Amino acid sequence: MRPPPIVIRRVLLQPAYVAAVALGLVTLPIVIVGAAFLSRYVPGKWRILRIVWFLFLYLVVNATAVLVLFLYWVASGLGWRIRGPFWERAHYHLLGGLLRRIIASAKFTFKVSLLIEGSPPSTEGRRPILVFSRHAGPGDSMLLMDGLANRFQRNPRIVLKEFLQWDPAIDILLNRLPSAFVRTGEKGQELLYTISEMAASMDSDDVFVIFPEGANYTRKRHLRSIEKLHEIGRPDLAERAEALKSTLPPRSTGAMTALAAAPPKSDVFFVGHAGLETFETSGDIWRGMPMDTDIAVRIWHVPSEQIPPPGQQEAWLFDKWAEIDAWISDRLANTAEPFDDLDAY
Repeated sequence: MRPPPIVIRRVLLQPAYVAAVALGLVTLPIVIVGAAFLSRYVPGKWRILRIVWFLFLYLVVNATAVLVLFLYWVASGLGWRIRGPFWERAHYHLLGGLLRRIIASAKFTFKVSLLIEGSPPSTEGRRPILVFSRHAGPGDSMLLMDGLANRFQRNPRIVLKEFLQWDPAIDILLNRLPSAFVRTGEKGQELLYTISEMAASMDSDDVFVIFPEGANYTRKRHLRSIEKLHEIGRPDLAERAEALKSTLPPRSTGAMTALAAAPPKSDVFFVGHAGLETFETSGDIWRGMPMDTDIAVRIWHVPSEQIPPPGQQEAWLFDKWAEIDAWISDRLANTAEPFDDLDAY
């Protein structure tokens, strides 16, 4: 469902959201007791209680961010200077704090560890960065943004679906930063223009995150993507897509547009992860919320000097995606075995 116009969101929905969260604080003790009681009859160690507690923390952090964003708007002259460098830094600082608290509460509540291998971005010798990440399940983009903003001190920019503007903090915050919400039915050329603008305006502190698959993996989407490649006359790519077991084939146009527009000496990082791929519906999330487990992450660093020329980038992108797919498939085939040679995050 498309979000309502921005005026309705700002004047009606977001103030009502903050008020509702404040009222919810009054009923929290009753809700916690009820959740603890029901958890006794649901599989999983305190499943209902842990989910309710995390949702409560998320709503409180989110509502607090909305209040801070309102104060920013007032202090910037009712939005007059809100796009200036000072307020951009303030908003990035708030984004980092928001992500830090949400991810920390998720890790604590669900006892989830994020384990990283590979070559993550350096905090020294900084260059603009493009990140091409695997997309699977809810929360993976938030985990990625948290790592980029808080561990590697980068200013993330991202293209998101307009549906996410239903989240009040995401709506206000990212609409004030170099990010873009893709409208339902938006034409391909409009989206490519947005990607090009966002990539071209990066500096050495920025990172542009793109999910080349465009959606979470499902068997149905995988088969449809193969059909579409045949329909557009690319049987060579369709054959490569058929070989993928755990990911959708990358949509190369957006990634290549970002590569063409990015500043010189922009590095590329490919990111794959295993542990979030079973969550496609709300029922999946309820039954399979990761608890007391590890999520493995693999990073591949490609320095700007090693990025192939435009005529070879499509094949290169499919080569890297095949490598990501093989790594994920291997992890999923050995989920009962511990992850070796990984650094806990």
